[in-house]
Amino acid sequence: MSQTYTLQYFAVLREQARCREERVTTSAITPDELYAEVRARHGFTLEANFLRVAVNDEFADWHAPLCDGDHIVFIPPVAGG
Repeated sequence: MSQTYTLQYFAVLREQARCREERVTTSAITPDELYAEVRARHGFTLEANFLRVAVNDEFADWHAPLCDGDHIVFIPPVAGG
C-alpha cells in the first residue's frame, strides 16, 4: 500500500535534492525507511543518524509510523558562528 508524503529539505539536503520540497508516493511507513529511499534517489551524503526528523511540525522518532498526507522535514545539522 502506497502513501503520499510532502517532504521539505534544508541546507545541504536542499542543495543535493535540487529542490526545497517534493511530494513522494512510496511504500515506506517510517521516517527511517523514507529517508533511506530519498537518500538513494538524491544521493544524500548525510546518514540518518546526523539528522533530526519532524513530522507535521513536531520532532518525531525515526521509527514512528507515518500516515498518508504527512509533512516530513529532514533537518541537517546547522553550522554557524
